[in-house]
Parts: sequence; C-alpha cells; structure tokens
Amino acid sequence: MASRKTKLLLMKVVSLFSVVRGYNILVIAMAQYISAVFILDRERRALDVILDFNLFLIVLASSLTIASGYIINNFYDAQKDLINRPKKSMLDRLVSQKTKLYVYFTLNFVVAFLALLVSWRAFIFFSGYIFLIWFYSHKLKKYPVIGNLTAAFLAVLPFFGILMYFKNFYEVIFAHATFLYLLILTRELIKDLENVKGDFVNNYRTIPVMFGEKTSKQIITLLIFFTIIPVYLLVAEYDVGYMDIYFYAGMIVIIYFLTRLWKAKSKKQYLELHNILKFLIVAGVFSIVLIEPSVLVHGRRLLSVI
Repeated sequence: MASRKTKLLLMKVVSLFSVVRGYNILVIAMAQYISAVFILDRERRALDVILDFNLFLIVLASSLTIASGYIINNFYDAQKDLINRPKKSMLDRLVSQKTKLYVYFTLNFVVAFLALLVSWRAFIFFSGYIFLIWFYSHKLKKYPVIGNLTAAFLAVLPFFGILMYFKNFYEVIFAHATFLYLLILTRELIKDLENVKGDFVNNYRTIPVMFGEKTSKQIITLLIFFTIIPVYLLVAEYDVGYMDIYFYAGMIVIIYFLTRLWKAKSKKQYLELHNILKFLIVAGVFSIVLIEPSVLVHGRRLLSVI
C-alpha cells in the first residue's frame, strides 16, 4: 500500500512539473542571468552579478510567477487541452483543479513576499505581472490579436523585471527585446494554428478561428519580415560582438521557416514550425554570451584592483 501511495505521489509531482513546464522556467531563469551579466550590468565582474542576492530574489520571483501563470492557464484551459493535447492533459489531470488553485495562490503569496524583500517597486511590478497573467488566462486569450499581443508581452516581461532592477535603459536592450517579442508573437500565432480545433470547439476567437488559415499565415509572414528591422540595428548600429553570427544564421533558419509555413496544413507540421521558433528563441538567449565571450573565461574585471 505504501509503495502504491509513493508511486501516486511521484506521478502527481511529475504531473505538476508538466503543468508548470519546469524546463521552460529553467531556461528563462538562465536567460535572465545571462542578460544581466552580458548586457545589463557591464560595470561589475560576472561573479559579482551572479552572487547578487537581490537579483537572485528577482529571478526566483519571476520563476515562481511564471509557474503560477502556467497553473492558472492550465486551470482555465482544461477542456480545450483535452482536444488539443489529450496525452499531456491526462497527465495534468492527476492533480485536481482544487490543488492547482491552492498551489497557485501559495506561489503568488511567496512571490509578493520575495518582491517586498527587494523593494516596493519590485512588489508593484510583480503584483501587476500576476494580475496580467490571470486576466490573460481568464479573458484576453479568447480574443484575436489582443490575446496574442498580451501573451508575447507576458513572455518578455521577466526581462523587464531585471531591467527595472539594474535601471539600464539602453537602446540596444530594446532592440533585443523587440526581436524576441516578434519571434514570441509569431510563435503564439503558430500555436493558434496548431490548436485551432480545440479553440473552435471552446469558442476561443483566435485569428485562425476568426479569419482563417491563409490570413494567419500572411500575418505570420509580415511579422517575420518585421524582425529584419531589429536584426539590422543590432548588427549594423550596435556592438553585439560575435552574436552577429547568431543573427546571420537565424535569418537562414527564418527563410527555411517561411518555406515550411506555406506548405504546412496539419497539426504535426505546425508543431514542427513551433519547435523551429522555440529553438531559435532558446539559441538566441544562449548566444548572448557571444557578445563578450571572455567573460566565460576570466569574468568581468576579475583582475582589477578592488
């Protein structure tokens, strides 16, 4: 009996990890630290940035907020996911809706406490972040355009949390953020094409449901062309070190993406496109180290006199 209970508990832990998408949260936390070291705090050595306790609290608060966001999103999407992701949905349902809400509110309380330890500005920021995630999951995601714009905005918001902490508002940062935002917005539209069946049945008025597949592909193509603007600025106007290698390679991937987009018709093909964009986004995050690779070897100002 004890063994059976242990197995059930383990399955529920795995289920909760699936709900909060722990792998995504880990990548975002790493991305925040990489951005802090290579872009936002150029004055201190890398180790000092990594060991900054307030930065740790902000990254932890961001991670917990994202986790709570996935939980409330899963809570509202339970019926839709039965159609769009039946296998994952069965795993997610091992944790009851009541338990999900309990964990959701607990995580938000912890986030508020952690933010207060940093500053009142951090508390206001994360309170607003939590509210926006709930409002998006409850209302906005069911509407075309505004739902996609909000989803992409919420995805890049953790980076504005550390931007607020370091108070560095360089133009190059917004060029990076714009490129990331456009890729995430494109991915959101691909997800809508991928999940159109469940969205239609559950009355989610997404762009594919309201305007059709062809119009969705035209909008995606337009967004992809818009990414050329921040890429040009980053390569031609700003100093991004060896990261320009990523942008040149990224353009090749984007061309391949567009050729696959206009041939795609099935859920499997849209999932492939989704994964291409996810790879491009994650690769971009880790390519930030190419801005100043020497930091990986000796750290910023490691030999300077303190």
